[in-house]
Amino acid sequence: MTKKETSFPPPGKTPREDTAAVMKFYKLPKAFPPNVLAEARKVPRKADASGRLDLRKKFIFTCDPATARDFDDALSLETDRRGNRTLGVHIADVSHYVKPGSALDREAYRRSTSVYLADRVVPMLPEELSNGVCSLMPGEDRLAFSVFMTFDKNGEMTKRSFAKSIIRSKARFTYEQVMTVISGGAKAARGSKDLKTILAINELARQLRAKRFAEGALDIEIPEAEVLLDADGEMMGLVTRPYDESHQMVEECMVAANEAVAKELWTKGVRILARLHEPPDEEKVFALRAELRGLGVKTGNITNPKVFAQLLKTIRTNPLYPTMAMMVLRSMKRAVYDSTRIGHFGLAKKYYAHFTSPIRRYPDLTLHRQLAAFLEGGAKAAKVKPDLLTRWAEHTTEMEGVAADAERGLVEIKKYRLLEEQLASRQILDYDAVVSKCTPFGCFVEIPEIAVSGLVHISMLSNRFVRYNESDGSLSAPGGGSWRPGCMLKVHVAGVDFAQRRIDFVPAR
Repeated sequence: MTKKETSFPPPGKTPREDTAAVMKFYKLPKAFPPNVLAEARKVPRKADASGRLDLRKKFIFTCDPATARDFDDALSLETDRRGNRTLGVHIADVSHYVKPGSALDREAYRRSTSVYLADRVVPMLPEELSNGVCSLMPGEDRLAFSVFMTFDKNGEMTKRSFAKSIIRSKARFTYEQVMTVISGGAKAARGSKDLKTILAINELARQLRAKRFAEGALDIEIPEAEVLLDADGEMMGLVTRPYDESHQMVEECMVAANEAVAKELWTKGVRILARLHEPPDEEKVFALRAELRGLGVKTGNITNPKVFAQLLKTIRTNPLYPTMAMMVLRSMKRAVYDSTRIGHFGLAKKYYAHFTSPIRRYPDLTLHRQLAAFLEGGAKAAKVKPDLLTRWAEHTTEMEGVAADAERGLVEIKKYRLLEEQLASRQILDYDAVVSKCTPFGCFVEIPEIAVSGLVHISMLSNRFVRYNESDGSLSAPGGGSWRPGCMLKVHVAGVDFAQRRIDFVPAR
């Protein structure tokens, strides 16, 4: 995969061909080379417990979307007499099967990440691993890399340890099932030990989440929209993916494990592929303050991370929150992989790396290998040559960007096709729009319902002369209305330009 210099991927000749067009544009691989598949087929199907911590009798479970086909992480929890809780995060031991320098390893590095397109997945590893021996299916012996973290009653981590393990997942829960348990609360607490374990993990996750936000973590939740396609590749609509307490529970456990591994290695002098997220540049912060002030929000000194975090809490109930959240995201730097610096601004973590998804991210696989070497031979054994780490960091960051652009590009094409079809069929729908910015030539609007933005040209706003007011960034027509960031209006599509990736809207009359 290599990133294109051109800005936008082209659509296919027909909707069915859009995915192929995007894959070609970003040079996404269509299939695994024969030697990689041959190597994958030779991977032992039986898990060997030799030299591993045997956790097969423990209550360990997975929690994933209902449609998930591979399960690369699992959870457990044990509480001692003093009330200390030991959270276990058990990750598929991909490094046991994918050896450095092998055909599987070279191809995984080349891809660096799985790509999740609207109608298919371009995986980092062949199905024999991702959906087979590395998938923590219930009732099956599976090799894992376990992270154990002990927390006191206040949610402070007092101990961490790591082990190569063998597990047998006792249950495969969906997010919906876990949410039912959490919602049942007191009733679930009177139920089985399994349900009590879920509640206990969720209670710990609540503590960890509260601590993160108290320390300045950014709580930016924009519902993820999933594109629904018919058999012909036409977009039928958007479905918002929930992000409820069941998702938050799993996320906090993964964040804790990622932090524990990064801290263990980095503080022992082992350089790794850190997941680096730097604070936004000062000029971006000032620009964000100006944008939010235009929407009537008092920001305070948001160069202070805790003030920034508090601002996000303040705007959460604002009806313009989706627009504001996008403004905040645009002000942020993109998280990258880095071998010389560490820290995650968004999560408010001093130490952070990716460890919990080696099936779909190559940096996680490298971290597994370094942690295994560290446990066997200490810091010296775990070290990787600096120039090699730098090369890995640059390549995996680039490939992650390509994947994100491809995923976003295909979704964008489908949305443009939807609006283009409305124009062609004359079945044009009215949308609720939010003005995000005014300019001398018109106002830019965002359509939350389908998550697209476009321009309402100044000539379409009024039959009268429309004046741009530079002092407050608004547009006004004497006796004929005014428009400013944050105001609402009804619009419908007037033009779709695939080549320029531009959508024109006009006010609905």
